[in-house]
Amino acid sequence: MSTRDDKPNEVVPPTAFPLATSVTDVADDRPETTKPDLPKVSARYIWFMVLAQFGVFVAFITPLAISLSIRVQELAPGHEEYLGYITGAGAFAVMLTAPLAGVLSDRTRTKIGRRRPWMIGGTILGVISLFVMGLAPDVLILGLGWILAQLGWGQVLANLQISTADRLPESQRGKVAGLAGFATQIAPVFGLVIAGGFAQRSVLLFLVPGLVGVILVALFVLLVHEDDSRALTFAEKLSIKAIAKKYVYNPKHYPDYSWNWAGRFLFYFGLTLNTTFTAFFFASKLGVEVSEVAPLIATIGGTGILATTLGAIGGGFLSDRLRRRRLFVLTAAVIFAAGAILMAFAPDVPLLIAGSLLTSVGIGAFSAVDQALLLDVLPERDTDAGRFMSITGFATSIPQALAPIIAPLFLAVGATGTDKNYELLYIVAGVVTILGGLSVLRIKSVR
Repeated sequence: MSTRDDKPNEVVPPTAFPLATSVTDVADDRPETTKPDLPKVSARYIWFMVLAQFGVFVAFITPLAISLSIRVQELAPGHEEYLGYITGAGAFAVMLTAPLAGVLSDRTRTKIGRRRPWMIGGTILGVISLFVMGLAPDVLILGLGWILAQLGWGQVLANLQISTADRLPESQRGKVAGLAGFATQIAPVFGLVIAGGFAQRSVLLFLVPGLVGVILVALFVLLVHEDDSRALTFAEKLSIKAIAKKYVYNPKHYPDYSWNWAGRFLFYFGLTLNTTFTAFFFASKLGVEVSEVAPLIATIGGTGILATTLGAIGGGFLSDRLRRRRLFVLTAAVIFAAGAILMAFAPDVPLLIAGSLLTSVGIGAFSAVDQALLLDVLPERDTDAGRFMSITGFATSIPQALAPIIAPLFLAVGATGTDKNYELLYIVAGVVTILGGLSVLRIKSVR
């Protein structure tokens, strides 16, 4: 079955769609079409979902936060730039493979469902990656291990989130997104505490946080039921050409999804502009060396977790209760922008901290409510949820790659000597995030 546009002469790529048993079984492919809501999920599903995402972040983010840095220092002293090459290669690998994996997840037919096999396989690959990184004899193998970690643990996380698209009704999406946001905020801190005890033992530095991930993902896989997917059939056969087409879509077919994608892209572009040069900005603001701002950044980071949690849980629960998403997304963007601008013009440390905490509240609220909004407008939920969830990933990965490259253009405006125009950079960051919040107001099918 091929999707059709209002223009008869326009060729539209076909999309995967299961064969219907009758005419009435064929779902409209437009997100604006009202469909019966899903039944509420149990507390068991919610808590095991949140715990599983917590476990993945402990296993996956701990290497990024500390373990990789320690290993790079061991294997190539004085070459800190290798860490950037390694993390960049991992991000690029995910961009290339995520939509393909999403499509294959959608089409997986097993007794235990579509998503759980990918969680199991991803966990196994993730554990292998931890061994590779812990035992790596050189930086090249360390980089290969991180790419495997991105592919393995990344697929576990992706399929957990796709499961929420499969299962969560509108009334629970904000709540679950808020709780998951809270869990993923505290997970890196938990991972760092664990890793701190094994800094001198390379393998355990990776494996102990990984064990937490394995246990919590296993609980979800073993204790949360997923329907048998062996009866699924598809009209379109997969080929290289068909798979390539699934990396893109026609925005005119799914305008609400497209506005959500654009809003997320703009918000994360502004967020990355704000966070990439934080240490340099603080040093410039306070007139000290970059190395001297580490304690301040650590303090702000600790309190920022609480602020982000407040935004995530508060925004998620309230958006469910009031049945409104767009207003909360815009409010989150405005709060973030206010914090960024306050930081830009803060005359002292207390206001600098206050501005940073405001940005953290905005980040938490946006991430939770926008995730719920994404599930509200996700196209072809029954057949291509994995594909469209993966395409949404580009809305965060592309800004994270582009913003650091573009930021120096703003830093150079009016700059003299070694001074940089951080004020302009932070103002631009705030404006861009507000544009992201305004974008979702164009969504028609969700309040």
